Amino acid sequence: MSEDRHAQANALLGTTGTTRTRIGSADSQRASRRWWDADADQYHQTHADFLGVDSPGGEFVWCPEGLHEGDMRLLGDLAGKRILEIGCGSAPCARWLAGQGAHPVGLDLSAKMLERGLAAMAAGGPRVPLVQAGAEALPFADAAFDLACSAFGAVPFVADSAQVMREVARVLRPGGRWVFSVNHPIRWIFPDDPGPAGLTATIPYFDRAPYVEVDGDGEPTYVEHHRTIGDRVREIVGAGLLVVDIIEPDWPEWLDREWGQWSPLRGELFPGTAIFVTEKPR
Repeated sequence: MSEDRHAQANALLGTTGTTRTRIGSADSQRASRRWWDADADQYHQTHADFLGVDSPGGEFVWCPEGLHEGDMRLLGDLAGKRILEIGCGSAPCARWLAGQGAHPVGLDLSAKMLERGLAAMAAGGPRVPLVQAGAEALPFADAAFDLACSAFGAVPFVADSAQVMREVARVLRPGGRWVFSVNHPIRWIFPDDPGPAGLTATIPYFDRAPYVEVDGDGEPTYVEHHRTIGDRVREIVGAGLLVVDIIEPDWPEWLDREWGQWSPLRGELFPGTAIFVTEKPR
Protein backbone atom coordinates (compact mmCIF):
# COMPACT_ATOMS: atom_id res chain seq x y z
CA MET A 1 0.00 0.00 0.00
CA SER A 2 1.06 3.60 -0.53
CA GLU A 3 2.93 4.97 2.49
CA ASP A 4 1.53 8.46 1.83
CA ARG A 5 -2.06 7.25 2.00
CA HIS A 6 -1.43 5.55 5.34
CA ALA A 7 1.46 7.52 6.83
CA GLN A 8 -0.28 8.02 10.16
CA ALA A 9 -1.04 4.33 10.69
CA ASN A 10 2.41 3.27 9.54
CA ALA A 11 4.01 5.70 11.98
CA LEU A 12 1.82 4.63 14.91
CA LEU A 13 2.40 0.94 14.28
CA GLY A 14 6.05 1.19 13.31
CA THR A 15 5.60 -0.52 9.96
CA THR A 16 8.99 -1.22 8.40
CA GLY A 17 8.43 -3.69 5.59
CA THR A 18 6.28 -6.26 3.81
CA THR A 19 6.29 -10.01 3.43
CA ARG A 20 4.22 -12.80 1.94
CA THR A 21 3.60 -15.42 4.60
CA ARG A 22 0.82 -17.58 5.97
CA ILE A 23 -0.93 -16.08 8.98
CA GLY A 24 -3.71 -17.55 11.12
CA SER A 25 -7.01 -16.11 12.26
CA ALA A 26 -5.86 -14.79 15.64
CA ASP A 27 -2.80 -12.96 14.30
CA SER A 28 -4.73 -11.68 11.30
CA GLN A 29 -7.54 -10.35 13.50
CA ARG A 30 -5.08 -8.71 15.87
CA ALA A 31 -3.31 -6.97 13.01
CA SER A 32 -6.57 -5.79 11.46
CA ARG A 33 -7.91 -4.38 14.71
CA ARG A 34 -4.68 -2.45 15.29
CA TRP A 35 -4.50 -1.27 11.69
CA TRP A 36 -8.02 0.07 11.36
CA ASP A 37 -7.82 1.75 14.76
CA ALA A 38 -4.60 3.46 13.68
CA ASP A 39 -5.79 4.34 10.17
CA ALA A 40 -9.32 5.49 11.03
CA ASP A 41 -8.60 9.23 11.03
CA GLN A 42 -6.59 9.33 7.81
CA TYR A 43 -8.99 6.90 6.10
CA HIS A 44 -11.88 9.25 6.76
CA GLN A 45 -9.93 12.33 5.73
CA THR A 46 -9.52 10.68 2.35
CA HIS A 47 -12.78 8.79 1.83
CA ALA A 48 -15.51 10.19 4.11
CA ASP A 49 -17.01 12.50 1.48
CA PHE A 50 -17.17 9.80 -1.21
CA LEU A 51 -18.78 7.34 1.21
CA GLY A 52 -21.26 9.83 2.64
CA VAL A 53 -20.01 9.28 6.18
CA ASP A 54 -21.04 12.74 7.34
CA SER A 55 -24.23 13.10 5.32
CA PRO A 56 -27.29 13.19 7.58
CA GLY A 57 -28.66 9.88 6.36
CA GLY A 58 -25.46 8.11 5.38
CA GLU A 59 -24.98 6.51 1.94
CA PHE A 60 -24.59 2.96 0.67
CA VAL A 61 -21.71 2.92 -1.81
CA TRP A 62 -20.67 -0.59 -2.79
CA CYS A 63 -17.25 0.15 -4.26
CA PRO A 64 -14.77 2.74 -5.56
CA GLU A 65 -16.61 2.63 -8.89
CA GLY A 66 -19.44 4.43 -7.10
CA LEU A 67 -22.26 1.86 -7.38
CA HIS A 68 -25.02 2.86 -4.95
CA GLU A 69 -27.51 0.45 -3.41
CA GLY A 70 -30.28 2.95 -4.11
CA ASP A 71 -29.67 2.35 -7.82
CA MET A 72 -28.54 -1.28 -7.79
CA ARG A 73 -31.06 -2.72 -5.30
CA LEU A 74 -28.92 -5.81 -4.84
CA LEU A 75 -30.45 -6.43 -1.42
CA GLY A 76 -34.01 -6.19 -2.71
CA ASP A 77 -36.82 -4.82 -0.57
CA LEU A 78 -35.53 -3.19 2.60
CA ALA A 79 -38.51 -1.91 4.59
CA GLY A 80 -38.91 -3.78 7.84
CA LYS A 81 -35.97 -6.11 7.16
CA ARG A 82 -33.41 -7.06 9.80
CA ILE A 83 -30.03 -6.49 8.18
CA LEU A 84 -26.51 -7.25 9.39
CA GLU A 85 -23.69 -5.16 7.93
CA ILE A 86 -20.35 -6.93 8.39
CA GLY A 87 -17.26 -4.75 8.49
CA CYS A 88 -19.39 -1.63 8.70
CA GLY A 89 -16.56 0.79 9.52
CA SER A 90 -18.19 4.09 10.44
CA ALA A 91 -21.54 2.66 9.29
CA PRO A 92 -22.73 5.01 6.50
CA CYS A 93 -24.29 2.00 4.78
CA ALA A 94 -26.14 0.85 7.88
CA ARG A 95 -27.43 4.37 8.51
CA TRP A 96 -28.65 4.62 4.92
CA LEU A 97 -30.44 1.29 5.30
CA ALA A 98 -32.16 2.58 8.44
CA GLY A 99 -33.37 5.58 6.45
CA GLN A 100 -35.03 3.17 4.00
CA GLY A 101 -37.10 1.64 6.79
CA ALA A 102 -34.83 -1.33 7.54
CA HIS A 103 -33.57 -2.44 10.95
CA PRO A 104 -29.79 -2.74 10.48
CA VAL A 105 -27.03 -3.70 12.89
CA GLY A 106 -23.44 -2.69 12.11
CA LEU A 107 -20.55 -4.96 13.09
CA ASP A 108 -16.86 -4.09 12.93
CA LEU A 109 -13.61 -5.17 14.55
CA SER A 110 -12.26 -1.63 15.03
CA ALA A 111 -13.34 0.49 17.98
CA LYS A 112 -12.01 3.65 16.30
CA MET A 113 -14.05 3.06 13.15
CA LEU A 114 -17.17 2.47 15.24
CA GLU A 115 -16.45 5.62 17.26
CA ARG A 116 -16.41 7.56 14.00
CA GLY A 117 -19.82 6.12 13.22
CA LEU A 118 -21.17 7.13 16.62
CA ALA A 119 -19.91 10.67 16.03
CA ALA A 120 -21.70 10.80 12.68
CA MET A 121 -24.93 9.59 14.29
CA ALA A 122 -24.62 12.14 17.08
CA ALA A 123 -24.73 14.86 14.43
CA GLY A 124 -28.22 13.74 13.37
CA GLY A 125 -29.97 11.28 11.13
CA PRO A 126 -30.80 7.60 11.70
CA ARG A 127 -29.20 5.81 14.62
CA VAL A 128 -28.25 2.15 14.39
CA PRO A 129 -26.83 -0.30 16.93
CA LEU A 130 -23.12 -1.02 16.47
CA VAL A 131 -21.30 -4.14 17.68
CA GLN A 132 -17.55 -4.64 18.00
CA ALA A 133 -16.71 -8.19 16.94
CA GLY A 134 -14.93 -10.21 14.28
CA ALA A 135 -16.64 -11.75 11.28
CA GLU A 136 -15.41 -15.31 11.84
CA ALA A 137 -17.57 -15.70 14.97
CA LEU A 138 -20.73 -13.59 14.68
CA PRO A 139 -22.31 -12.92 18.10
CA PHE A 140 -25.88 -13.47 16.93
CA ALA A 141 -28.47 -16.23 17.09
CA ASP A 142 -29.32 -18.52 14.20
CA ALA A 143 -31.68 -17.00 11.61
CA ALA A 144 -31.50 -13.59 13.31
CA PHE A 145 -31.39 -11.57 10.07
CA ASP A 146 -33.31 -11.28 6.81
CA LEU A 147 -30.33 -9.88 4.90
CA ALA A 148 -26.58 -9.44 5.31
CA CYS A 149 -24.17 -7.19 3.45
CA SER A 150 -20.58 -6.03 3.38
CA ALA A 151 -19.05 -3.27 1.26
CA PHE A 152 -15.31 -4.04 1.29
CA GLY A 153 -15.57 -4.99 4.96
CA ALA A 154 -14.01 -7.97 6.75
CA VAL A 155 -13.94 -10.56 3.95
CA PRO A 156 -10.55 -9.63 2.41
CA PHE A 157 -8.96 -9.25 5.85
CA VAL A 158 -9.80 -12.55 7.57
CA ALA A 159 -7.70 -15.69 7.39
CA ASP A 160 -10.74 -18.00 7.15
CA SER A 161 -13.25 -16.35 4.84
CA ALA A 162 -14.98 -19.72 4.35
CA GLN A 163 -15.86 -19.55 8.05
CA VAL A 164 -17.34 -16.09 7.48
CA MET A 165 -19.60 -17.56 4.79
CA ARG A 166 -20.72 -20.33 7.16
CA GLU A 167 -21.40 -17.83 9.92
CA VAL A 168 -23.43 -15.60 7.62
CA ALA A 169 -25.42 -18.61 6.43
CA ARG A 170 -26.10 -19.50 10.06
CA VAL A 171 -27.45 -16.07 11.07
CA LEU A 172 -29.54 -15.65 7.89
CA ARG A 173 -33.10 -16.86 7.75
CA PRO A 174 -34.04 -19.20 4.88
CA GLY A 175 -34.57 -17.13 1.75
CA GLY A 176 -32.24 -14.42 3.05
CA ARG A 177 -29.69 -12.71 0.84
CA TRP A 178 -25.95 -12.10 1.49
CA VAL A 179 -24.25 -9.56 -0.76
CA PHE A 180 -20.61 -8.56 -0.37
CA SER A 181 -18.08 -6.59 -2.38
CA VAL A 182 -14.33 -7.20 -2.37
CA ASN A 183 -11.24 -6.35 -4.38
CA HIS A 184 -11.58 -8.16 -7.68
CA PRO A 185 -9.20 -11.14 -7.42
CA ILE A 186 -7.50 -10.21 -10.71
CA ARG A 187 -6.11 -7.14 -8.93
CA TRP A 188 -3.86 -9.42 -6.87
CA ILE A 189 -1.44 -9.90 -9.75
CA PHE A 190 -0.73 -6.17 -10.16
CA PRO A 191 1.23 -3.78 -7.91
CA ASP A 192 -0.83 -1.55 -5.62
CA ASP A 193 -0.36 1.50 -7.84
CA PRO A 194 -3.03 3.51 -9.71
CA GLY A 195 -0.57 4.65 -12.39
CA PRO A 196 1.31 2.96 -15.25
CA ALA A 197 3.42 0.92 -12.82
CA GLY A 198 0.20 -0.80 -11.76
CA LEU A 199 -0.41 -2.23 -15.22
CA THR A 200 2.29 -4.89 -15.18
CA ALA A 201 1.48 -8.29 -13.69
CA THR A 202 4.03 -9.27 -11.03
CA ILE A 203 2.35 -11.77 -8.67
CA PRO A 204 0.82 -15.13 -9.67
CA TYR A 205 -2.98 -15.16 -9.51
CA PHE A 206 -2.75 -18.59 -7.89
CA ASP A 207 -0.41 -17.48 -5.08
CA ARG A 208 -2.66 -17.33 -2.04
CA ALA A 209 0.03 -16.30 0.45
CA PRO A 210 -1.33 -13.20 2.22
CA TYR A 211 0.16 -9.74 1.81
CA VAL A 212 1.51 -8.78 5.24
CA GLU A 213 3.09 -5.58 6.52
CA VAL A 214 5.28 -5.92 9.62
CA ASP A 215 6.94 -3.79 12.26
CA GLY A 216 10.59 -3.89 13.32
CA ASP A 217 9.99 -7.01 15.42
CA GLY A 218 8.30 -8.83 12.55
CA GLU A 219 4.82 -8.48 14.07
CA PRO A 220 2.05 -8.08 11.47
CA THR A 221 0.59 -4.56 11.27
CA TYR A 222 -1.62 -5.08 8.19
CA VAL A 223 -2.88 -8.23 6.51
CA GLU A 224 -4.82 -8.81 3.30
CA HIS A 225 -5.80 -12.23 2.03
CA HIS A 226 -6.29 -13.38 -1.56
CA ARG A 227 -8.90 -15.77 -2.92
CA THR A 228 -9.57 -16.52 -6.57
CA ILE A 229 -13.04 -16.24 -8.08
CA GLY A 230 -13.28 -20.03 -7.89
CA ASP A 231 -12.26 -19.98 -4.22
CA ARG A 232 -15.02 -17.51 -3.44
CA VAL A 233 -17.64 -19.58 -5.24
CA ARG A 234 -16.54 -22.73 -3.40
CA GLU A 235 -16.70 -20.90 -0.06
CA ILE A 236 -20.21 -19.70 -0.81
CA VAL A 237 -21.48 -23.06 -2.02
CA GLY A 238 -19.70 -24.87 0.81
CA ALA A 239 -21.67 -22.75 3.29
CA GLY A 240 -24.93 -23.92 1.72
CA LEU A 241 -25.61 -20.67 -0.12
CA LEU A 242 -26.54 -20.12 -3.75
CA VAL A 243 -24.65 -17.83 -6.12
CA VAL A 244 -27.19 -15.50 -7.73
CA ASP A 245 -24.80 -13.13 -9.52
CA ILE A 246 -21.21 -11.92 -9.66
CA ILE A 247 -20.99 -8.26 -10.68
CA GLU A 248 -17.77 -6.81 -12.08
CA PRO A 249 -18.44 -3.06 -12.37
CA ASP A 250 -17.19 -1.07 -15.34
CA TRP A 251 -15.30 2.10 -14.51
CA PRO A 252 -17.86 4.92 -14.96
CA GLU A 253 -17.06 7.64 -17.49
CA TRP A 254 -17.96 10.40 -15.02
CA LEU A 255 -15.52 9.26 -12.33
CA ASP A 256 -12.01 10.73 -12.47
CA ARG A 257 -11.22 10.04 -8.81
CA GLU A 258 -8.43 7.74 -7.66
CA TRP A 259 -9.01 5.52 -4.63
CA GLY A 260 -5.84 3.76 -3.60
CA GLN A 261 -5.06 1.45 -6.50
CA TRP A 262 -8.35 2.24 -8.27
CA SER A 263 -8.06 4.74 -11.09
CA PRO A 264 -9.57 5.55 -14.50
CA LEU A 265 -6.37 4.24 -16.12
CA ARG A 266 -6.67 0.79 -14.57
CA GLY A 267 -10.47 0.78 -14.62
CA GLU A 268 -10.53 0.93 -18.41
CA LEU A 269 -8.51 -2.29 -18.63
CA PHE A 270 -9.65 -4.64 -15.88
CA PRO A 271 -12.18 -4.75 -13.04
CA GLY A 272 -11.32 -3.47 -9.59
CA THR A 273 -14.32 -4.85 -7.70
CA ALA A 274 -16.28 -8.08 -7.54
CA ILE A 275 -19.73 -8.07 -5.93
CA PHE A 276 -21.09 -11.49 -4.97
CA VAL A 277 -24.86 -11.80 -4.68
CA THR A 278 -25.89 -14.94 -2.80
CA GLU A 279 -29.00 -16.40 -1.18
CA LYS A 280 -29.79 -18.98 1.49
CA PRO A 281 -32.20 -21.58 0.10
CA ARG A 282 -35.71 -21.54 1.47
